[in-house]
Amino acid sequence: MNDVEALTTPWDRIWGWARVHWSAPTWSRTAHVATGLPIALAVLAAILGLVAASVLLVWTLVTPVVALLLLTFAVPLFTRLQRARFQAFLRVDIPRVPPRRRSRNPFKTLVREARTGSTWRQLAYHLLAPLIGLVAFLGVVVAWSACLVGIAVSVHLWRVGGRWGVVVSAACTLALLVVVPWVARGITALDVIAAEALLGPSRSDLLAQRVESLRESRAEVVDAADAERRRLERDLHDGTQQRLVSLAMNLGLARTTLADLPDPAREVIVQAHEEAKQALKELRDLVRGLHPAVLNDQGLDAALSGIAARAPFPVRLDVEVAERVSPTIEAVAFFVVSEALTNIAKHAHASRAEITVRRRDRLLHVTVHDDGGGGAHPNGGTGLRGLAQRVGSVDGTLSIDSPAGGPTTIAVELPCE
Repeated sequence: MNDVEALTTPWDRIWGWARVHWSAPTWSRTAHVATGLPIALAVLAAILGLVAASVLLVWTLVTPVVALLLLTFAVPLFTRLQRARFQAFLRVDIPRVPPRRRSRNPFKTLVREARTGSTWRQLAYHLLAPLIGLVAFLGVVVAWSACLVGIAVSVHLWRVGGRWGVVVSAACTLALLVVVPWVARGITALDVIAAEALLGPSRSDLLAQRVESLRESRAEVVDAADAERRRLERDLHDGTQQRLVSLAMNLGLARTTLADLPDPAREVIVQAHEEAKQALKELRDLVRGLHPAVLNDQGLDAALSGIAARAPFPVRLDVEVAERVSPTIEAVAFFVVSEALTNIAKHAHASRAEITVRRRDRLLHVTVHDDGGGGAHPNGGTGLRGLAQRVGSVDGTLSIDSPAGGPTTIAVELPCE
C-alpha cells in the first residue's frame, strides 16, 4: 500500500469527518448560542421596562416621552451588540443600518423613529431573539450537557458492571455527539437569516444610503469645481491681467509722449492701445464671471452691491446674512443674482429691480423681483435653465413667478449646510 492509499483509508476518512464535525466552527456556534439567550433576555427586559414605564406613567406626560426617547436610543445600541456577537462567533457581518439625523425636538424624533421601518424591524428581532435563544439553548447547550452526563453515566455503569446499561448509555451519548453539531449549525443558520432580515438595512435603506453617497459625491464635485474657478480667477488676476494692465499703460504712455512719430506708426500705437484696453476689459469680465475676488474677500453683500451698482436700472438691495455661508453656496447665490439681472436687462424692459437675501432655518433665501413685462420661463432660454441647473447642483430649489405682463419674481432656496 502506497502513501496515497494510506491517507485515504476508511479510518482516515472517518477521522477527517469527525475532526470537521467537531472542529472550531462547532464550538463557535455553541458559544454563539450560549451567549445569545442571556443577551436576548436582558435586552427584552430593558425594552419591556421602558414600554411599561411609558404606559403606566402616561399620566405624567414627561415620563412616556423620556422612556420612548431612551428606547429609540437603546434599540440601535442593542442592535450593535447583536451584530458584534454575530461577527465574533460566526464571522457574519450584518450591514449597519444608515444612521438618521436626529432633531432637537423630542416629539419630531419620536415621530420620525415611529415612521421608520428599520426601527420596527430591529424591535421585532429583539422581541423574537429570546424565543430563538431559548430554542437554541435547549437544542444545543442542554444537549451538550446531556452528552457530558451520558459519558459520566457510562463510566459509572462500567464500574458497577452494568454492561447493557453501558451500551445503551454510550449509544445515546454517541448519537447526541453526532447530532448536536448539526443542530447547532441549523439553529445558528436560522438565527443568521432572522438577523440579516431584521437587523440589517432594507432595500429602501440601501437606496437612501446610495442617494446620500451620490449627494455627497456631487457636493464634492461642485466644491472642487468652485475651488478650481477660484484658482483660475487668482491666476488670471495676479498674472495675465497684471501683464495686460502694464501693456496698456506702456502703450498709453507711448501714445501721449511719442507725438513726433510718423502717422502710420502713431496709428499702430493707438490701435494697439485700444486693443489692449478692450482685451483688459474682456479679461476682467471673464475673471468676474469665473469668481469675483470681492466675494471671497468681503462676502456676499459687497459682491452683490457691485453688480447692483453696474446694472443699467435702479436696483434695491437688501441683504441680511448674520453668518457667512460656504464659499460654494455664496458663489451660487452670486451667479443667480448676476444672471437674473442680466436677463432683466436683456429681456424684461424693467424700470427697477429688488434683490432680497435672507438666511433662515439653515436655508439661504434669494429673491429677485422686477417690474418688467414678465413671461419668463426656464424652457424659454439657456439663462434660466442654467440657473436651475446651478441651483440644483447644491440641492437648492428655484421657482419663477412671471405671468404675461409682469411682474417677475425669481425665488431661490439654498441649503447652508
